[in-house]
Amino acid sequence: MTTTLKQKALLLSYLTVGYNLVECLVSLLAGYLAGSIALVGFGLDSLVESLSGGVMIWRFRHGPGLETAEEERREKKAIRLVGWTFLLLAAYVLYESVEKLYFQEPPAPSLLGLIIAVVSLIVMPGLFLVKYRTGQSLGSLSLMADAKQTLACAWLSLALFIGLGLNYLWGVWQADPVIGLVIAAFLVREGYETLKEGRLCSCASCGLRE
Repeated sequence: MTTTLKQKALLLSYLTVGYNLVECLVSLLAGYLAGSIALVGFGLDSLVESLSGGVMIWRFRHGPGLETAEEERREKKAIRLVGWTFLLLAAYVLYESVEKLYFQEPPAPSLLGLIIAVVSLIVMPGLFLVKYRTGQSLGSLSLMADAKQTLACAWLSLALFIGLGLNYLWGVWQADPVIGLVIAAFLVREGYETLKEGRLCSCASCGLRE
């Protein structure tokens, strides 16, 4: 049963990386065509999400019979790496939000950007739910942390949708950077909690099962 769950976790990680790479390329293209900093930032966020998914591929891509000590080492290291990706993403979102507010740089109207945001809002919550439940079944804190980052991507998609939508329809450009500040605070909290769990957690006590 556990082997099947690990295969599922690996498949979900491949799906996360693949989807986010496509989302990254399309977002960067849309951002370039529209001159939109928000869309470019969203595309770079997808790269960070791909990094988190790559950590999970590294975490689960091993055959059966791995020693318990090595299993614990991989779990703890994966948790730390995912935690740092939260903070990296938070720093970028914070920087972009403050810069746009200070220089009064509204995101350019982009119908393609709105479509990207809607698609992400459909895909990301479902992917989060499946990954988080799989992580719970495995007792894997790193997969649950990675699932939270997928949920954070959904919140970023909502921020992008609201920001671009308000600007596209009514020219309210301030909505995008203000929501970005809220999301940055959320990401800092999640990153801190993830790193704290990585330092304190003993995988055996957290329920990691072979």
